[in-house]
Amino acid sequence: MDWTEKYRPSTLSEVRGNNKARDAFAEWAETWEEHREAIVLHGAPGVGKTSAAHALAADMDWPTIELNASNQRTKSVVERVAGEAAKSGTLTGGSAGRRLVIMDEADNLHGNVDRGGSRAITGLVKEASQPMVLIANEFYDMSKSLRNACETIEFRDVSARSILPVLRDICRREDVAYDDDALDAIAERNSGDLRGAVNDLQALAESAETLTVDDVVTSDRDKTTGIFDFLDALIKEEDAEGALRSSYDVDETPDDLINWIEDNVPKDYAGAELADAFDNLANADRWLGRVRATQNYSYWRYAGDAMTAGVAASRRESKGGWTRYGPPSYWSKLGRSRATRDKRDYIARKIATTSGTSMANARREIMPFLATMTHHCTNRELTVSMAARYDMDAEHVAFVTGSGEDTNKVQSIVEDATKRGEEAAVAGSEGAFEGATRTTSDESDDPDGSGESGVMDGESTAGDEDSTDEESADDPEESDDSQSGLGDFS
Repeated sequence: MDWTEKYRPSTLSEVRGNNKARDAFAEWAETWEEHREAIVLHGAPGVGKTSAAHALAADMDWPTIELNASNQRTKSVVERVAGEAAKSGTLTGGSAGRRLVIMDEADNLHGNVDRGGSRAITGLVKEASQPMVLIANEFYDMSKSLRNACETIEFRDVSARSILPVLRDICRREDVAYDDDALDAIAERNSGDLRGAVNDLQALAESAETLTVDDVVTSDRDKTTGIFDFLDALIKEEDAEGALRSSYDVDETPDDLINWIEDNVPKDYAGAELADAFDNLANADRWLGRVRATQNYSYWRYAGDAMTAGVAASRRESKGGWTRYGPPSYWSKLGRSRATRDKRDYIARKIATTSGTSMANARREIMPFLATMTHHCTNRELTVSMAARYDMDAEHVAFVTGSGEDTNKVQSIVEDATKRGEEAAVAGSEGAFEGATRTTSDESDDPDGSGESGVMDGESTAGDEDSTDEESADDPEESDDSQSGLGDFS
């Protein structure tokens, strides 16, 4: 018998690791007649949400009605099964004729044949005359209207320190001999997931007379499953839970695993089941995006649920025979596009450094505008200014403009941009030294430090202005730069 079921808490007092959530849940039930609101229990898988709901029902002497299979989420089923239970008491009901309606996976209401499931549940929780508990792994995947219609309680990850007493108690009841270090290792490895820790304990206890820390380490090393065996299990054999468990034994990161699944699922799935599978893969990809954006790797678990359990649940008919699975084509595409990505990133980095923006913004927002404005180098002056400002070689100019790297047009633009960059550097250097020269001159004209020089301020200023005007008039190209050159890219 599965130990997670055998040792499921029978009362709320036995729920471990979430004392505040447990007490708030008990208070909700005891005062339900006063507020008559539904409640959402949300938190990571394996932290005891469903167990707490059943334990509460036992404490309150409330019979339960569960609605949790994904194919039961249509509007008609919700209204028929949960609706009747939630809107009326029964002669066989428990205390005060009450019964507890438990809606598991309340965050997984999309993708059903009848799209009215979510709206039906939202309406139901507002009208229910029976206590309702909605259980969700990801609170914000629920619709806003459904969230607002319920009270909420968060169940946090169960710490290794809270898991350890549970493991010891099970070992005592099952007469399992163990070293303390072994249970410590199991608790640490599953920190946050009490259910996973109990499953690991049962698996190890069935294969060892006395649990040692070496058994835990060896199980980590020996459980690795080949990727092709996993794909067979996911696509053809296992149900949602079995597929998720199989993924634990695969030595692949979620970022790589999703590419394996994406490329090989179409070899066996078709039609609606393939569409559902790709919906789940898209959801997994969104979670992986959150990992990359936040560096919060706890989101991996949600990606894993979607890409394994979700894909397996999309299967609508048995699959047989042998399928030739292969590595993701994405990998070979990456190899072929490496040089292109290097050019793109070089340009984005230059833009980001020069303009004080992020590389992501440079790639998504600025580079497309540059490509449009300098397409095929039609606006030559603008293209020269761009190449000079961002220090581009011919390959980079060709990348942005779409022109051939070896064409005379691109080569001449790079040459002009190089000259312009050199002239700008010299001009900048002269300005720096000019300030030092003027300081020295001022000091010699005012030897006593009185601040009075032998030249009148007005005469000096007028002379400078005349000189500047003459230089601008003699160099019309320099004047054009001020209007259509580097200023376009500031």
